[in-house]
Amino acid sequence: MSNETEIRPFRVDMPDEAIADLRRRIGAARLPTKELVTDRSQGVQLATIQELARYWTTEYDWRKCEATLNALPMFTTGIDGVDVHFIHVKSRHQNALPLIITHGWPGSVIEMLGVIGPLTDPTAHGGSAEDAFDLVVPSVPGYGFSGEPAEIGWNPGRVAPAWGELMRRLGYTRYVAQGGDVGAAITDQMGRQAPEGLLGIHMNLLVPALGGPLSMDSEAERAAAEQLATFRASGIGYLIEQNTRPQTIGYALLDSPIALAGWMLDHDTDSYYKISRAFVDGQPSGGLTRDHVLDNITTYWLTGTGASAARSYWEAGRAQALAAGQTPPEVKLPVGFTTFPGEIFRAPRSWVEKGYPNLIYYHEADKGGHFAAWEEPELFATEIRAAFRPLR
Repeated sequence: MSNETEIRPFRVDMPDEAIADLRRRIGAARLPTKELVTDRSQGVQLATIQELARYWTTEYDWRKCEATLNALPMFTTGIDGVDVHFIHVKSRHQNALPLIITHGWPGSVIEMLGVIGPLTDPTAHGGSAEDAFDLVVPSVPGYGFSGEPAEIGWNPGRVAPAWGELMRRLGYTRYVAQGGDVGAAITDQMGRQAPEGLLGIHMNLLVPALGGPLSMDSEAERAAAEQLATFRASGIGYLIEQNTRPQTIGYALLDSPIALAGWMLDHDTDSYYKISRAFVDGQPSGGLTRDHVLDNITTYWLTGTGASAARSYWEAGRAQALAAGQTPPEVKLPVGFTTFPGEIFRAPRSWVEKGYPNLIYYHEADKGGHFAAWEEPELFATEIRAAFRPLR
């Protein structure tokens, strides 16, 4: 942890012994017997974990990921008592719009690497120079290469002003923000707090609807409500554990790479099956390749952040409980929203407008899921460019 406000260059250089220890632990793993069902209803399937473990120890190369990261301009700076790691790529195009984009769980800056090129250099990806961004991709405190909070209180409402301070420290007087998953909760809070210079926000997970359906009048609303009900009935095991007992699951996440991998794969049905097919059948879905998935899991392992990342859910839950009965500040800034077909629920426009009355962009993408930036980076970048075009 550091209170230094200077911006310091950062490089990743994990010790050889840490990588050797990772392989030893995978090889020594004691696995359960095969699940008694033919789907994921009992959790991550044995065949998926076995093939992941085989690839992780025999073919996967962490040093390639390290080289990719170190080829990017990375920095750390102390904000509110925590060292914040971030990637900062400036566009070669003039008048690029500054954008801060926030990952979620079980993600990291790794899931955003594919969108850096399309956002900062759109002319090389079918876009125009007028759509260019200067991109800031931070690691949420407790995740990846950022420091681990040493006190309670680091909920989305505290991360939001830290991001505002980061953008101020980088010299940006006008900027936009984007997020999905935990990053959507942080971006939502940025919209409500409206730090100086923030022009608008874009999200791909509808945070206001996570507490329950906003209405059920249309067919699209009823379909979304049904998806939410399915998620709440059978998909929130990780959510309950991390909301209530992150320390307990943390012992497994810090001690066993296989436990960490299983926990991180067991997020949502769509992405689980896509990742499983990448390992078991050799059929990746876009950017959800074996190497990219293991880049992300290995980042959690080598940084030892499984428990501290899980605590972010406890923090968010605690903040919600403390704010119960209070009406949150309205988001008055312009809002853009993209819904992807494989998301936990496909938010209808009517719900988004209820949550964010100042909606200036809404689009239903035709492919992609919860990890859309990772899976479909070109499409994801196109959505962000379109959403923020009116704010330039």
